[in-house]
Amino acid sequence: MKSIKKLLAVLLSVLVVCLGFAACSNSGADKTDSEKILEKGELVVGITDFAPMDYKDENGNWIGFDADLATMTAEKLGVKVKFVEIDWDNKFLELETGSIDCIWNGMTITDEVKNNSSVTDAYAMNQQIVVAKSALADTLKTVDDIKGLKFAVENGSAGQSAAEDNALDATAVSAQSDALLEVASGSVDACIIDSTMASAMTGEGTDYADLKACVVLVDEQYGISFRKGSDMTEKMNAFLKEFAADGTMKKLADKYTVQLAE
Repeated sequence: MKSIKKLLAVLLSVLVVCLGFAACSNSGADKTDSEKILEKGELVVGITDFAPMDYKDENGNWIGFDADLATMTAEKLGVKVKFVEIDWDNKFLELETGSIDCIWNGMTITDEVKNNSSVTDAYAMNQQIVVAKSALADTLKTVDDIKGLKFAVENGSAGQSAAEDNALDATAVSAQSDALLEVASGSVDACIIDSTMASAMTGEGTDYADLKACVVLVDEQYGISFRKGSDMTEKMNAFLKEFAADGTMKKLADKYTVQLAE
């Protein structure tokens, strides 16, 4: 009889422990993304080096239209912001595995983005634009003019999609900044990048004074991606409306030469 009681006691103890583990596990699973962000005390933002949206100042701090807005958003949430450079081609994997809380890097709203994440309302306008050395750029007026040229595009980017859609000969590189380097070095004829970057990094007074934007391939909009089903998407949309209403968005747009969504 005693042995049976001891066995029951052991089984009961094991059951209690198991239930305890299950409760802990479920409590984590039941938490919303915003609750998890508050718990860890930081908003982890996935970015690439992409002026004027995200880039480093002379002190190595991330600044830019998106970086500044992300910092303000973290302040509103009562947490710190943490910027993590990601491989743009793996952005959705980084998001899904929880390595980052959001993708916030001048990201074009596409069907792929909508299918792989929960994306906010559009907050800025953009174009996919051809950039070439000035002498060549002055001769390029239409899509027909760029047929036969060799291009550099960022892997997994809207620029790469634009090249594919127009059957252009394009080589994928790691970042849009690398695409500009390829043009400057002469290894390709042109690149396809975001107009926001082209405005900030090419022309007189820039490191790429001899490069010039020319043919526009696609008009598009930027959004911020969170995980599928995340409560942060609705919260971020509310923040974006607030930033628009109080003039914050306009000030940042003027500072970084970014066109806001209408």
